Amino acid sequence: MRKTDFGLVALEEKQMIPIDRIGDFEVRPGIYEINGATALPNGVNFTIHSQNATSCELLLYHRGETEPYAVLPFPDSYRIGKVYSMIVFGLKIAEFEYAYRLDGPYVPEKGLLFDKAKPLLDPYARAVTGQSSWGKNPDKEHGYRARVVVNDFDWGKDFQPRHAMQDLIIYEMHVRGFTQHESSGVLHPGTFAGLMEKIPYLKELGITAVELMPIFEFDETMAKREVNGRTLLDYWGYNTVSFFSPNTSYAAEKEFNREGAELKELIRELHRNGIEVILDVVFNHTAEGNENGPFFSFKGFDNNIYYMLTPDGHYYNFSGCGNTLNCNHPVVQQMILDCLRYWTITYRIDGFRFDLASILGRNEDGLPMNQPPLLKNLAEDPILGDVKLIAEAWDAGGLYQVGCFPAWNRWAEWNGKYRDDLRSFLKGDYWFAPAAAKRISGSPDLYTGQYRGYNSSINFLTCHDGFSLYDLYSYNEKHNLDNGWDNTDGANDNRSWNCGVEGETDDPQVMKLRKKLIKNACAVLMCSRGTPMFLAGDEFCNTRYGNNNPYCQDNEISWLDWRNLEKNRDIFAFFQYMIRFRKEHPAIRGSQYPAKIGFPFISVHGEMPWHDEITQNSRFLGVLFAEYVPKKEQDDLVYLAINVYWEDIEIQLPPLPGNEKWRICVNTSAEVPDDCIPGKKAEAAWLSGSFVMRPRSVVIFTV
Repeated sequence: MRKTDFGLVALEEKQMIPIDRIGDFEVRPGIYEINGATALPNGVNFTIHSQNATSCELLLYHRGETEPYAVLPFPDSYRIGKVYSMIVFGLKIAEFEYAYRLDGPYVPEKGLLFDKAKPLLDPYARAVTGQSSWGKNPDKEHGYRARVVVNDFDWGKDFQPRHAMQDLIIYEMHVRGFTQHESSGVLHPGTFAGLMEKIPYLKELGITAVELMPIFEFDETMAKREVNGRTLLDYWGYNTVSFFSPNTSYAAEKEFNREGAELKELIRELHRNGIEVILDVVFNHTAEGNENGPFFSFKGFDNNIYYMLTPDGHYYNFSGCGNTLNCNHPVVQQMILDCLRYWTITYRIDGFRFDLASILGRNEDGLPMNQPPLLKNLAEDPILGDVKLIAEAWDAGGLYQVGCFPAWNRWAEWNGKYRDDLRSFLKGDYWFAPAAAKRISGSPDLYTGQYRGYNSSINFLTCHDGFSLYDLYSYNEKHNLDNGWDNTDGANDNRSWNCGVEGETDDPQVMKLRKKLIKNACAVLMCSRGTPMFLAGDEFCNTRYGNNNPYCQDNEISWLDWRNLEKNRDIFAFFQYMIRFRKEHPAIRGSQYPAKIGFPFISVHGEMPWHDEITQNSRFLGVLFAEYVPKKEQDDLVYLAINVYWEDIEIQLPPLPGNEKWRICVNTSAEVPDDCIPGKKAEAAWLSGSFVMRPRSVVIFTV
């Protein structure tokens, strides 16, 4: 017996004997347990399913052709239950593409939309044709087609880092935008290969995981239009065409029948450098849109099963993108589980971030469920047992579940309350001090019970949605006119501050203040309990020119301008230092052993130590982390001191026993290079008693 890539027992070659003929092709019933198209020793197995179809045809195309050279109806005897499966012998996978046509009832008010004239993309396609050239409109009239993919990639002794959640430092990026700008200096801009060229940079920075914005096959030409002389595309990619296929336009070379090989090389090299790979996955909707959207796959297989429909057959739109996947229908549940297993096994993915994950907990009429079976199945699936599951715990329908997402002691969350509370506090709204204290301490008010404590909190101030970190301190208002919606799109609640001048400025005092606030944000993020995440480019003041929703901007608004790395080396050095500082101090990341000094694992302080009554009138916040480190046979103490007020504040440092004194490791009010103070230099500045915190500054003390 031989095992396939999917872990199912396949037929031996000698067993795969044709028993029928359809036209010029020898065929036999297929392997019903393997969805999609799978290469076998002397043929190809095709398996699809539909609850309501009455017949199915397999369409075979020569590569790049618009009309099929063969149409093979599935015999009635080749259907078991709702599954059609057929082995076609003699096919050479490099010579054909395929699609399906299904017949069945057409009753729109019941959600049934079968149309025998429309070619349909296999929902389990491993590669999609017609999307390989970025920005080129696919042939939607003739539909998408799929290819059979050979999975013979040699992973060697692939090492998956398997970092603990508290040891992750997540770097969110867009594959194309990371290297597309000419300043990136890579040979293959905008591709997986281009990103691979930047691995030495990522290692130098110190991050331990990349979170890739959508890389499943998507249609960037959806809503393609011209605005202010620019061609706008669906650049971010949150409009999935095929869940099992990598985006072929992100490959530097055409990979006929080996689609995904370049991505696998990238993942293997990231792993070799100790960097995990997390995929941003979009299971809340598809690129088929609503009644006015395209019809290329799920609508034609089982529209009323794959999508949430109103009683009269229209589409619920909890995604804000036209349709909503019916995630808790057993068929859709199985597809999502199969998909995540496939990416985990075949691509060695380390984690998944689920876009608008609250949709995954809605039932078929859109109401939130108490025990969503999909979320529970993903949490308890053995294949997914070691991957990170991260929820964006809200959706576009108003369901906000931060701190109450069905987690089963397994899921982590993008902590939107961390973002909001710390953005407000760090820009000078000192009355957020009580909330900020909770967020820095791991949000214990949110992550108890079904959660894993602070390991459930993904702390972030910036992500693809909203301002970059530089823009957060350069703009009071969003500037989205280039998106073509009269500045009505994007969030209005940005909690930003322009430091006195809107946008770009040559004023040295304004720029100095902006950089200090950026350092404050970085220092607090890296000294917060939980898992830090930041947006690619924040480490060198990347700007998006005040656009807080550049989903459609495939241009300099979204691309990283690497010239800013040289211009803002001081900020890069500060990020690099703070990432290393976090790694060196287990007291920040997580607590195992109580400090010998007797301090609690985490304590909150006002201007006077151990006065933990932080109120809305508090203008200073101190957070002390303490843990005994057996390997070093000493306590690890880190005192994070934050003055968000615009005047000096004199504080008293927590007293230490004996002759112990504090030393400064970070002071954002100091000039470069004294803002981050390594090793021996810090040893010379021992402190005790009082300390004057300069306005809008962060100081970090250790012993």
